[in-house]
Amino acid sequence: MSTPLLEVKRLKKYFETPRGLLHAVDDVDLSIDAGETLGVVGESGCGKSTLGRLILRLLEPTDGEVLFDGQNILKYGPAEMKETRKQMQIVFQDPFSSLNPRMTVSEIIAEPIKVTRALPTQKQILERVFELMETVGLAERFVNTYPHELDGGRRQRIGVARALALNPKFIVCDEPVSALDVSIQAQILNLMMDLQEEMGLTYMFITHDLSVVKHISNHIAVMYLGQCVELSPADDLFENPTHPYTRGLLDAIPLPSLSARKKIDVMTGEVTSPVNPKPGCRFAPRCPKATPDCTGSELKLEETRPGHFVSCFLYSG
Repeated sequence: MSTPLLEVKRLKKYFETPRGLLHAVDDVDLSIDAGETLGVVGESGCGKSTLGRLILRLLEPTDGEVLFDGQNILKYGPAEMKETRKQMQIVFQDPFSSLNPRMTVSEIIAEPIKVTRALPTQKQILERVFELMETVGLAERFVNTYPHELDGGRRQRIGVARALALNPKFIVCDEPVSALDVSIQAQILNLMMDLQEEMGLTYMFITHDLSVVKHISNHIAVMYLGQCVELSPADDLFENPTHPYTRGLLDAIPLPSLSARKKIDVMTGEVTSPVNPKPGCRFAPRCPKATPDCTGSELKLEETRPGHFVSCFLYSG
């Protein structure tokens, strides 16, 4: 049995607000094997992007462990963390605001190489920049252009090249295609899958688009209000969705045929506040199958089928 490259144990992030503690990420456990992709899905505000930033220590967790190559990186000091960051990178959601508008393409891609002093001479750095541009499908003629002169797809390719600059093992992909046209989305997704196969990369792919996550993921974690409510192999999640929230997300996928309409259980109501949440299932106020048993006590992920975990009172015990 392979050892996971990344393990997250009881990870929490609470923010202090005037109304109390906002539970952005609450007691999340998950793991990702080397060379695989974990898709993380959920509505806006569910904590999936915060989870990615906690894993990279762009935000400091309130509690929990993040094990990378078997070591808890939350105990690392600045020097150890600087070395570890070479192995852990991120591709941001917005390919425009994540790039410095005053830097050219070559300067943006070269920045992590210069900051870490990975290569000693300017010539070697420039050679590496051209190599990365070729890897992600950027023509050499764009080397001295600025981000505002390029379209969204090319800008995101710059972000991918920058993430690859230090030959990382693990990349958090924070909704990297959500701001792109559908045709460009497919190009970037295929690029990332090709890079994973060629370089043995491990991804945490954050998205709200289930069709995208099905295309790229080995396993999928479904998040709701800071908690993981279902964790499953990708194919099994789509064939046998268990949690009512997961079913609601799948039912919300538009069908491309008028004759294929089906009756669905519509999720009604608004997402409840994550500030000082009450014990129990946080989806209960919107769940069509909720019972009085769904509130009052906390519930952990339980294995309902081999490799398929769900947090729901309908399947507990």
